[in-house]
Order: sequence, then structure tokens, then C-alpha cells
Amino acid sequence: MRTPLVTVILPAKDAGPYIGTTLETLTRQFDDPHDLQLVAIDDGSRDDTRALMQHYADRFPRARVVHNPTPRGLASARNQGLALVEGGTFCFLDGDDWLQPRRLAVLASRLRALRCDFVRTDHVTVTGTRRTLVRAPFPWRETVAPPRSAILPADEPTMVDYPYAWAGLFHRRLLDRGLAGFPPGLFTAEDRPWIWRLHLEASSFAVVDAPALLYRRGVAGSLTQIADRRQLDFAEALSQVVALAQRDRDAERFLPKAVWTALALSSHHLVRSRRMSPPVRAEMRSRIRELLRGLPAPEVAAVVERLDAPRRRVLARTLRRAGHTP
Repeated sequence: MRTPLVTVILPAKDAGPYIGTTLETLTRQFDDPHDLQLVAIDDGSRDDTRALMQHYADRFPRARVVHNPTPRGLASARNQGLALVEGGTFCFLDGDDWLQPRRLAVLASRLRALRCDFVRTDHVTVTGTRRTLVRAPFPWRETVAPPRSAILPADEPTMVDYPYAWAGLFHRRLLDRGLAGFPPGLFTAEDRPWIWRLHLEASSFAVVDAPALLYRRGVAGSLTQIADRRQLDFAEALSQVVALAQRDRDAERFLPKAVWTALALSSHHLVRSRRMSPPVRAEMRSRIRELLRGLPAPEVAAVVERLDAPRRRVLARTLRRAGHTP
């Protein structure tokens, strides 16, 4: 049996109400079903997610369903999928999203024609009946560029602020070079250090146009909606981002961007922590203090000067407790 063109890595937990739509759209990606390999990971679901995965797996010539009796988290589940990639290219898909027809065929064609390490795309958010196009924050389309060129400026949205693992297609050589994996064990923000490492260490990328991926927002139980202990992992993820920037040969250029991201997301999570239970809220604030304590003082001072007033107010007390002057 020939090698598939694309391996789709699909981890999901308790996605029964949506994953049938997700899997059905995979049947409309290629004229020849042999071009797609499905690797589905049931990460400790308590509903019919696994049964639906198995039902659709029977419709693909190359498919694997992996079952985790207890949840390992999105990062570890994706890594399980990466270990089973057979295709020359691979992508990620979440269990509550779906693809327009032939998206993967178009992406495989563009990646092959441009001969780059990975391609990225816009996506469409779906909130109820409203659909909104979200553009990848890079000004050039269909043009190969060094991924490092898409990290700056520090205080504007760039491609490292667009960390969605499912918004693109990746050449297998990234997997062979050890650049495709996620930090194991993180239950949220796992894509932050992942996207930074890609843009620091991969050789080439492009933003291309393709049929849309539709990202379902406001789903009960999704990591964007929860306010429990899993959100605490964001601090460890951002610590890893800062460490990547500090170790880089161009640390002087990229560290301000990493610090900006750490402060901006800390402000966001301090506000979100108000919805958490008192013990989780206290731990979130403690972890944010530890994150900020580890940031280099000169870069913190420079970033704080450029932050808007609401963020400065949210961060002021925590910055002082972390040893910084807001």
C-alpha cells in the first residue's frame, strides 16, 4: 500500500456532539482515500467519541484509533499521533472543528509547489450562526520566507501570536528534525512554545490561501471556556517561551517579544482568575508571580512602558510582588 500524502492527527476528549461532523469532512479531502491517513486519539472520553472515531476509521484505508483510559492532555495526545505519522506531510485537527472540502488537497499541493517546511492559513471562527474570518498576521501570501522573519515586531500581532496548530500543514522533515512535538504534559497553552520553536528553528514557511478550517467557539468544556486547574499550565508554557528566546542566537532581538507575550497573557489570566475558585485563583496568581520573577528586568521595564493603561493596572501589584517596578 502506498504512502499517504497527509496524516491527520485528531485528538479529542468528550467530543461526541461534534466529532461526527469533523470526521465526515475528512472523507471529502481527496479523490483517492489512500491519500489520507487518520490517527485519532481518544484522550479519556466518557461519551461516544471513541465509537465514532472507530466507525469512521473503518472508512479509511489507513487509520489508527488510540485510546487513553485517562486523559493525558492535548500536548501528549498530539505527540502520540506524531509517533504514528506515515505520510510525507501531517496536520492537526481538533474534535469540534471541521474542514471545507479539499482543504488538505490544496495545502498538500501548495506545500509541494513552494517546497517549504510548513504552510499556514487563515481560519474561520464559528460562534452560533456567526462566522468570522481570522487572518494569519503575515503580510505576504504564497511567498516563502524564513520563519524567524515573522516573529517581530514585539508589540504587534505576528505569527508567534497565531499559535493554532490546526491552521496549516507540515512537512515530515520537521518531525525528523525533532521540531514537531509539543511540551509533554501541558493541558493548555501547549502551542505557545511549539510555535516559537518552529519559527526559531525551521528553515522556511509560507502563508497560503486554501479552503477554510472552521473553528467552533464557545463549546462547553473546551479549554478556552474552562476556569479550572488546567489553565495553570499557561505559566509554564510562557516560561518555556522565554527560555527559548533567551537561548537563541538572536536573543537580544527576540527576548522583548517573548517578555511582551508573557506580560500580556499574564494580564489576561489575572482577569480570568476572578472566575476561578479561591484555591485555584490563589495558585494562578502564585504561578504568574513566579513567571514574572523569572523575566529579565530591563526587558520588563521596557515592555511595561509600552503597555496600555488597563494592562498596567492589572499587572502592577503582581509585578511589585515579583520584584519589578511597574
